[in-house]
Amino acid sequence: TEVFRIRCLVLAGDVGDFSFVERAFVRIKEELGTVNILINNAGISYIGLMDQMSAESWHEVLATNLSSVFYCCKCAVPSMLSQKNGHIINISSVWGKTGASCEVAYSAAKGGVNAFTKALAKELAPSNISVNAITCGAIDTDMNACFSMEEKQAIMEAIPAGRFGTAEEVAEFVWSLITAPAYLTGQVVSFDGGGM
Repeated sequence: TEVFRIRCLVLAGDVGDFSFVERAFVRIKEELGTVNILINNAGISYIGLMDQMSAESWHEVLATNLSSVFYCCKCAVPSMLSQKNGHIINISSVWGKTGASCEVAYSAAKGGVNAFTKALAKELAPSNISVNAITCGAIDTDMNACFSMEEKQAIMEAIPAGRFGTAEEVAEFVWSLITAPAYLTGQVVSFDGGGM
């Protein structure tokens, strides 16, 4: 088994705030140099009826789930263009394809991520930069900790694989997309245990 040692730079902040993202990428360039890989994985949800959602909550969900993808790509792509190489992976959701009752903002944001992925892939393909998205189904993360055991059981019964996915499985799949040939681009790939 190979052991990889990498240097990490930890920056805490709100990726839904463009000024933070700009400052973060300045630090990344100063400390680590060029950007080869970008994984957009920020996500929050609002669960409730649309007519009871505040405008502030709508903007917060859109900023974290969709605007952050634009902000990070805007800051990372110039480095990739200078190298004529790079990989961008956007973590999306099956709700971006099908929509989910009581998750209108989240569904809209992830649908936007899917369209953004396809459009940006077309822009960047001539520069040997791949852009793909993974539409995750139910993954065992903190974001799904809000569900009761009964709710989780009902969700699992609707998944052909009969279980939630794990963060480790998503990470393995991300790695497989990063190491895939650059000709694989503009894809929105479901990772959902067989279809939700």
